[in-house]
Amino acid sequence: MTTIALFGAGGKMGYRLSTNFRGSDYTIRHVEISEAGKERLKTGLGIDAVGVDEALEGAEVVILAVPDTHIGKVAASIESKLASGTMVIVLDAAAPFAGHLPDRPDLTYFVTHPCHPPIFNDETDMAAKKDFFGGVKAKQHFVSALMQGPEEDYAKGEKIAQIIWAPVMRSHRVTVEHMALLEPGLSETVCASLLVVMKEALDEVVARGVDRQAALDFLLGHMNVLGAVIFGETKGVFSDACNKAIEFGKPVLMRDDWKRVFEPEEIAASIQRIT
Repeated sequence: MTTIALFGAGGKMGYRLSTNFRGSDYTIRHVEISEAGKERLKTGLGIDAVGVDEALEGAEVVILAVPDTHIGKVAASIESKLASGTMVIVLDAAAPFAGHLPDRPDLTYFVTHPCHPPIFNDETDMAAKKDFFGGVKAKQHFVSALMQGPEEDYAKGEKIAQIIWAPVMRSHRVTVEHMALLEPGLSETVCASLLVVMKEALDEVVARGVDRQAALDFLLGHMNVLGAVIFGETKGVFSDACNKAIEFGKPVLMRDDWKRVFEPEEIAASIQRIT
C-alpha cells in the first residue's frame, strides 16, 4: 500500500481529505499542528495525528493541504526529509505557479484542483443538491497537472486525486499555467467579480422598491435559463429585446480591455497577491 503523509489533515480542506481517504487503498499518516485540528480529527474521525518525522518516514507521497500562504514555508521545512522520487501533491496552482516549491528536480510535483459541482447537473438526492462545494455527496469534475516528474507519475497522482475529490466525473489534464488561467483568472477574477456585481444589482433594485424575495427569485430563475442557453445546455435563442439589452449593457458594465486580466503579467500579479 502506498503511504501518504497528509499535512494539514485537521484543517478545513485536510479534514475533507482525511474523510475521503478512509477505507481507501492508501496508508495515511495525518500531520496537524493545531490543537483544534488534532481534536477535530480525534473526535470526528477517531484519528490520531502524528509528528512530521514519523509521517515522512518511508512516505511515497506528501499532500500539502495547507493554505496557499503556508505552502512555501511547509515545503521548505520538510524538503531535506523528502527522499528522491517522492511525489508532492498541492491542491491549488497558486504556490507552484509563484515558484514557492523547492528546487528539487528529483521530486515529482503534482497539482490538482476541483471544478466543484456544476450548476447544470443530474443530482436527484437532496443532500447532493445541497453539497455546493463538492467532495461529500455531489459529483464534480477536476483538473490536474504534472508540473515535474516522470510521465508515469501522472496516472499515480490522478488516482489519488480521484479519491481526494470523490465522487468525481471527468478528469481533465492541464498545465500549471492553464490552471492559473482557470483560477484565479476565470473563476475568481472574472466569475466571482461578476457575481458580486450581480448581487450588488440585486441590492440596487431592492433599494429602488422591489420586494427582495421577488427580485431574488426573478434573478436566480433568469440566471438558470440564460446560462443554459449561453453555455449550450439547451437549444434556444434570446429575444430581440434581450439581445439589444446585452448590446448596450455590456459596454456600460465592462471595460474594452477587460480580457487583459488573462495576460501573463496580470495572472502572475494576481497570484503574487494571494501567496
